[in-house]
Amino acid sequence: MFRHQGKSRKLKHNLQIATILSFVAGIVNVTGFLAYNQLTTNVTGHFALFMSDVFNFEFWKGTIYFLYIISFLFGSFLSSFLIEKYKENKKMNVFVLPTIIECLVLITIAVIGALVKINYSDIIVCALLFAMGLQNSFVTKISNAVVRTTHLTGLFTDLGIELSQLFFPKRHPNRDKLKSNIKLRLYIICFFFLGGIIGGIIYVNLNFKLHTLILAAAILLVSLFFDDFKYKLIRTKRKYNQRNL
Repeated sequence: MFRHQGKSRKLKHNLQIATILSFVAGIVNVTGFLAYNQLTTNVTGHFALFMSDVFNFEFWKGTIYFLYIISFLFGSFLSSFLIEKYKENKKMNVFVLPTIIECLVLITIAVIGALVKINYSDIIVCALLFAMGLQNSFVTKISNAVVRTTHLTGLFTDLGIELSQLFFPKRHPNRDKLKSNIKLRLYIICFFFLGGIIGGIIYVNLNFKLHTLILAAAILLVSLFFDDFKYKLIRTKRKYNQRNL
């Protein structure tokens, strides 16, 4: 699901990665909100608050929201930059680096939160937005802009459009593709919601606090290395079969 791109990428690959990454985003979103009362998977609300402060001539107050936006942007930039830089290396899964960096950021925040009292929570919020920028960028590139997992506004818009198109079969005859798109949107929405619910339970009821982010990182790492193991297993099997022909 991490390696397939272009024509070789199928619906099942998008469903797999959408399920995992939207679940992770749901965990990060609820953890960031419960810990710091800030949204940490998208910048729409932060941009509105930034504009409000600018309008009221409170430029210094609005600086923090500007930093939130830049953090998400930098995460997206870095992820895409690393993917483009190592794309010609056929032996390397170019999506490993952004995923590993995201995991390191989440684990570091969890460890710091356990060891020291955090006085500057805005730095942690920036780090979480940076991690989500990384994730949104590499999943967009993997899926050719079909899957986005860190925010739901566009998803609900697309879902509403596609559901309406079901009522006009003559104008939209490709029913299979339309139903596949709807299925994908629903998977992302449901697993984002599920990630938020489970993350909230772990954060509040089990009192994990920022340690909840370790669960998100663990899911990413297991998925990444399982995908890599599966790829190597398939390659080994193909080589074995070719030798026996």
